[in-house]
Amino acid sequence: MPRKTSSNNKSAKLTINNKTYDLPVYDSTAGEPVIDISGLHSQAKVFTYDPGFTSTASCESKITFIDGEKGILRYRGYDIEELAKKSDFIEVVNLLIYGDLPNKEQLKKYKKLITRHTLLHEQIINFFQGFRRDAHPMAMMVGVMGALSSFYQDSLDIGDAHQRQEATRRIVAKSATIGAMAYKYSIGQAFVSPKNNLTFSENFLHMCFSNTAESFKVSPIISKAMDTIFILHADHEQNASTSTVRLAGSSGANPFACIAAGVSSLWGPAHGGANQAALEMLEEIGHSKNIRKFINKAKDKKDPFKLMGFGHRVYKNYDPRAKILKRICQKVLNHVGIKNDPILKLAIDLEKIALKEKYFIEKKLYPNVDFYSGIILKAIGFPPEMFTVIFAIARTAGWTAQWTEMIEDPIQKIGRPRQLYTGQNNLKYGAKRSKKNTR
Repeated sequence: MPRKTSSNNKSAKLTINNKTYDLPVYDSTAGEPVIDISGLHSQAKVFTYDPGFTSTASCESKITFIDGEKGILRYRGYDIEELAKKSDFIEVVNLLIYGDLPNKEQLKKYKKLITRHTLLHEQIINFFQGFRRDAHPMAMMVGVMGALSSFYQDSLDIGDAHQRQEATRRIVAKSATIGAMAYKYSIGQAFVSPKNNLTFSENFLHMCFSNTAESFKVSPIISKAMDTIFILHADHEQNASTSTVRLAGSSGANPFACIAAGVSSLWGPAHGGANQAALEMLEEIGHSKNIRKFINKAKDKKDPFKLMGFGHRVYKNYDPRAKILKRICQKVLNHVGIKNDPILKLAIDLEKIALKEKYFIEKKLYPNVDFYSGIILKAIGFPPEMFTVIFAIARTAGWTAQWTEMIEDPIQKIGRPRQLYTGQNNLKYGAKRSKKNTR
């Protein structure tokens, strides 16, 4: 049974065929209370039906809190805007995994532990050479992340706390190296080794954009923007990819396989690929004079066009991450010499018009994090194919924290969702066959 966060003995009553069942109600420390239905089937022989689990809490967690109505995102109780302003990515990783902010000595030690794991085994280069040159970087990310389990067999015992910690550090550290190698491979350049004297974000930029022909200096403005993007994408409660990691982990699968599963889920255009889709949408619109035409297309239920970068499954207010990136976006564009970027102008104009439209107001379609992140990453120099890879690198922080929390939860069990079966029943072989010649 879940651990109660309140001792008020609340309960809900569910009546089925004139029989009433009492269901415990637990209070969250923040957010809505939850009704415990874990014993419902044993008592009433019924399941609940909740497509997409939009009204179901699959676990108890102390990591991330979202209030979609108010536009709030907090990691371990800390507001995302404060962390983006005052912290750095590795400190946020430490916070998510261990539960509180480290002191200076702890942080210094943790950064060293992460840094010493950034190198990849030399044989992993052979994995990349097995991919076609035009393979999507996320395909490489999925394959190589899963393959890490064959190289680091000393951190596969999920029952050993030390091995779990070692695995989480390796996943976070090596994800940036894998991502950078995927980028280099896709553009036909030699891999660049990480440097221990650089920060996590500086190192990632260095591995992506430096080469043997010329020196490369990491810009503080760009590295800060990169670090902020990593922080903002580090975790986001029980989203599709995080739930995938937890579900895979519930079977006892090794941590590298679980994170590879998360990367696969993130690859979907409705999840991690949304920032690439938002940028492609802006490029399709092309100019501010075309905004009205495309807004009308978005409002037309018969038109397949969707206004990407607006609206969110959870947020029914302005995405707090989008507010932060909107400010950073102009700084980055000014720094790289794009003072009057037409795509940025189009994005701002589109936002202004859409926020005044009755259609968007009624449906609470506010700008989300994908709306500006794609513009920033493009300005830094990344192609759209790398956007989701960068998302995955950041999300290794949340995935490993969530995976660790699940493993250490004494009531965790293998995930096994139920179903509402609506298929045919009890057919006799040969009694009914399809009349179609092809399938």
